[in-house]
Amino acid sequence: MKKILLLLAIAVGFASCEGDQGPPGFDGLDGLDAETALIFETTVNFTAPDYSVPVNYPNNFELFDTDVVLAYILFEQASTDDGRTVDVWRALPQTIFSDFGDFRYNYDFTIVDARLFIDGPISTDFNNLTTADVNNQTFRFVILPSEVASDPRLDVSDYNSVINIANLGSADVIQIQN
Repeated sequence: MKKILLLLAIAVGFASCEGDQGPPGFDGLDGLDAETALIFETTVNFTAPDYSVPVNYPNNFELFDTDVVLAYILFEQASTDDGRTVDVWRALPQTIFSDFGDFRYNYDFTIVDARLFIDGPISTDFNNLTTADVNNQTFRFVILPSEVASDPRLDVSDYNSVINIANLGSADVIQIQN
């Protein structure tokens, strides 16, 4: 029994010994603590027959499977009581009711790119779309990391709520040419 205790004491002694301090390691790369949200804007023209426009993400941006992509259309510009003009953004899909039928501005996305398109019921005659309906339509995409998208205060139908929770502002908007 004494030999076992002696052997155990020696083993503990060796385990607690420490050698010379090794050389310091290299500094890591400075970076962000987490993914950040991204906002970008593009103005497009839809053309027959498919009324569809591909949208590339900004350069050097990597979309992850867990990210959420939201799209908004510049629906109108409104005047405030103090005479300022403000943009009115509406979440996609956005249905438009017209004399010739209903149609929708819509979008889909992959981790590679997004697509804006106009669709509607079979009864809608897309040949009746006006120039204002298809030309110079401005859209904003907001890409949220899963940490931001899971915030219970987030209301994806409210553009201002989304950019506030994502800590984004007008200075953060990246202009994309299509």
